[in-house]
Amino acid sequence: MFIAMNRFRVVPGYEEAFETIWRERKRHLAEMPGYLEFHMLKGPKADDHTLYASHTVWSTKDDFTAWTRSEQFRAAHANAGNNRGKVEYLSGPHFEGFDVIIHEDANGETRSVAA
Repeated sequence: MFIAMNRFRVVPGYEEAFETIWRERKRHLAEMPGYLEFHMLKGPKADDHTLYASHTVWSTKDDFTAWTRSEQFRAAHANAGNNRGKVEYLSGPHFEGFDVIIHEDANGETRSVAA
């Protein structure tokens, strides 16, 4: 499995607008082979921002890479520029990608291990 994360540092006062944009956004992820799940995470507040992270899980890194090159990716991100002014960020999103090396399910069983 592969986990793709983007961290967003949202300026105080823009959290509600940020969350609304993500709730209403058509993501197109489920149209892609290898897509498993999506989470939008809200983290701690600092004086100058609230931390958020989008988190997608893919069967393989190749599936994620295919997503980034797809028409679905372009459609999901087509209106991103239209949200300027609605939300202020300290900086652009910060991407982090992770290969899953150990995965334990809710039953406590290890289902996948990659070398």
